[in-house]
Amino acid sequence: MDARLQQLHLDTSLPTPLYHQLASGLERAIEAGAWLAGEALPSERALAEALDVSRITARKALDRLAELGLIRRTRGSGTFITPRLNQPLTRLVSFTEMLTQRGFMPTSRWLSRTLAAPTAEESLRLGLAGDARVSRLKRLRLADGVVMAVEESCLPQAILTDPETVESSLYATLDAGGHSVARALQHVSAINADAELARLAEVPEGQALLEVTRLGYLADGTPAELTVTYCRTDYYDFVVELTR
Repeated sequence: MDARLQQLHLDTSLPTPLYHQLASGLERAIEAGAWLAGEALPSERALAEALDVSRITARKALDRLAELGLIRRTRGSGTFITPRLNQPLTRLVSFTEMLTQRGFMPTSRWLSRTLAAPTAEESLRLGLAGDARVSRLKRLRLADGVVMAVEESCLPQAILTDPETVESSLYATLDAGGHSVARALQHVSAINADAELARLAEVPEGQALLEVTRLGYLADGTPAELTVTYCRTDYYDFVVELTR
């Protein structure tokens, strides 16, 4: 028997349904790292036999985990733990760095890297002159091959001269060029994905996404980066620690 399953304790004397107890126990174990992203979870049959419950109970527990976005089912292959990010809102960190620290393999799928004229809003927020140009980046952010977010970044050309120089980490590129982002203001809101955004994020049209808008500044207060990231809610959490 898998030792991790031995830590799950189901109590038939409780009014809580067994499938709910099992789902809650598996959820806690996954959050604690007992199973890692991409790792296979025991099958319905294995859970039923190991914990002496019915296949229906095991199936309903797995259904609950799927609803929570903790697992994904692949027909013919099994049930796997999905990548999930808990990003603290109190620390400025790049997507690449955050994923690497959590043991994921970060990759990007570039959609465009161009030089262009800024929009009126971009000029206002980045404090640009009328004849300024911007580097515009658009890409999919992936963790272990799974699309986590769609990201659009706009930077003054004075900060990022050539957008093609960004390979994986935008912040690493800026650091290397002497334009490190020292602080940022971040706004989080909820939107429903339109047809194009849903296609890129690989979600159904109309599904809720987190829209994260970040305005980054250099140490001297110069606006350096305007990034809008559309995050999948089934894989992405934002965490704020409050102290008293």
